[in-house]
Amino acid sequence: MTTTIEPSAVIDAPTARLLLPADASREEWEATRRSGIGGSDVAAILGLGGGKYTSPRHVFEAKHGRPEDVNSEEAEIGTEIEGFIARMFTKRSGIQIAMPPGTLVHLDRPWMLANVDRYALDEQGHVAGPLECKNRSAYQLDAWEDGAIPDAPAIQCHWYMAVGGWSHGYVAALVGGNKVRWSRLERDEELIGYLVDYCGTWYQRHVVEGFEPPADGYEATTKLLAKLWSVKPETVAEVNVDQAKALRARRADLKEREKALAHDLRTVENEMRLLTGENEVAKAGGKAAWSWKANGPFASKRFREAHPDLAAEYTHLVEALDTDRLKADHAAIYDEYRARVLRVPEKGV
Repeated sequence: MTTTIEPSAVIDAPTARLLLPADASREEWEATRRSGIGGSDVAAILGLGGGKYTSPRHVFEAKHGRPEDVNSEEAEIGTEIEGFIARMFTKRSGIQIAMPPGTLVHLDRPWMLANVDRYALDEQGHVAGPLECKNRSAYQLDAWEDGAIPDAPAIQCHWYMAVGGWSHGYVAALVGGNKVRWSRLERDEELIGYLVDYCGTWYQRHVVEGFEPPADGYEATTKLLAKLWSVKPETVAEVNVDQAKALRARRADLKEREKALAHDLRTVENEMRLLTGENEVAKAGGKAAWSWKANGPFASKRFREAHPDLAAEYTHLVEALDTDRLKADHAAIYDEYRARVLRVPEKGV
């Protein structure tokens, strides 16, 4: 059974105090989060997790009051399933858990914050360390096998240990909706020292002093930049000529290398296909090396050409947005939802 810890029990975090109670308003919580670096911020600042959903630029914008819109349904489901993962952790490990009292802040470094998912308790009912709960897809199962923990949640757990002063912590994950994996992490002083130093420098530079972080190659940054500004039609940004030439030359070189790498990749994959032949799976030494199964996208055009009557039988009308009419009737709204496309002409500066 999950225990509820009162805010006064935060003394079980040797190096932290309660900054904001759990029942504070959303506005107070968002303002507090902007005042420092939390566990999820650390993974983003370090570029962990592949940079598909978040990046250092996301943290910078959020700390300056420009957070990206979040999927409320996704957030709601994440909050609900967090409790289930925590209960399954207790069931599997035998370790009792408790609700944290709210946002913690480090006693000596007020920019170090922690919103712990759950507290893990010792046999006397005292807080032993943080429990971080994650919900992950089945595609990530290999990363959680044999006691392994992916970098991002491991770093997040270590950050909570850094803020609270605990000697160990736990990470539990629901993988694929039907598998629970959990592990204990021991405090690593060298890693914590690195996190505190790196994030402290980042916070001072990009939050306190307000300097923008440099451009990065994360997919999440590309998506964020596409939403960051309202486009002003027919306006022009004047950039330094030398910088423009350098960026264009670098891009052209990378595009050529991209083509060469794509050709090399296709060559390797075609050799795999040749070795597989009519089979679905290729094994080496009794273990699966790769597969070549007919489980990809359906070739609708080829099917229609080969089986027109059957295609007609299984064709149905679907609702589609009339974007041409929307553009004609509501040009401003239409433009608001158009994606921005970066194009670099062959000839230029």
